[in-house]
Amino acid sequence: MKTILPLILLAAAAPLAFGASAPLAPQAVIKMPGGAHGIGFDDIGYVPQLQRVTVPAGTTGNLVLMDPVTHALTVIPGVSAAPKVKSFREGTTSAVYAEGYLFASDHDPTELVTIDPKTHAVLGRTPLESGPDYVRYVARTHEVWVTEPGKAQIQVFKLAVDPRPMLTSETVIPIPGGPESLEIDDQRNRAYSNLWKDKTVEMALTTHKVLAEWPNTCKGSNGLAIDEARDHVFVACGEGKVVTLAPAEHGKVLASAPAGAGIDIISYSPKPHHLYVPGARAATLMIFEVATSGALKPVAKYKTAPHAHCVADDNAGHVFVCDPRAGAILAIDDH
Repeated sequence: MKTILPLILLAAAAPLAFGASAPLAPQAVIKMPGGAHGIGFDDIGYVPQLQRVTVPAGTTGNLVLMDPVTHALTVIPGVSAAPKVKSFREGTTSAVYAEGYLFASDHDPTELVTIDPKTHAVLGRTPLESGPDYVRYVARTHEVWVTEPGKAQIQVFKLAVDPRPMLTSETVIPIPGGPESLEIDDQRNRAYSNLWKDKTVEMALTTHKVLAEWPNTCKGSNGLAIDEARDHVFVACGEGKVVTLAPAEHGKVLASAPAGAGIDIISYSPKPHHLYVPGARAATLMIFEVATSGALKPVAKYKTAPHAHCVADDNAGHVFVCDPRAGAILAIDDH
């Protein structure tokens, strides 16, 4: 089923130099189907192969694919069973594209759902050991990794797609005190996650071994983003700052910068070298320009919404911030 919904456009804000008293306004608000009473958004992302933003829409049970340019929505229903009455069920909150298929989390029950992005059919459901958080694909090893904070582990599945997609549980990676967030650097055979407090974890993709724990100066470690070309890891500190780490220098802290309080998920765009940092408590999005040295220079500030804690971009200047209370996505033009 394909659903194209109208946009609610906001008046374009006049250009302001960074540091002006009034933050800029988003360019559009995109309402999600079934989200009028709010959606517990979490991990939204961009899939270059599909040229779509993936929006796992929580308890609606839908995985929504959004065109980053036109904002047209394609709704894939039935990923999670939507509750008939208001409840604390989480539904689907993370999705990844791998070898021609989409793999989305389902919290009710705890499963990984295989989806054909062409037909929108649900092709299979793979049980998980605990509630899922982040779902990521490792191309080097043809694996899907799922973080399971409830059991302090990452569950690793081997992916085969011939004659049909199949996930086979391969191993678990224990992450005591975590894991929070997950980013993959295929080029360097590395994965990164956080402990809940003040450390970032480095892992090897091929051996599934934890190689190091780096102090990141966060009181609360949340989201991650990476710059593969420059070999930088960016860490979101919930108390209101972002930090640049250097994996090649044993996780050395290269820079840090204050941002809006309540930082959770962050996103990095390598083309403009911009880091997007939403603050859920501050209800703002900060945009930083990242220097070759890893230094962080604030260049813009946008007004978002209370509890807006997740962000994604398409590396072409289209930035999207979730608005959980409104069940909507805020579109920001970073050109």
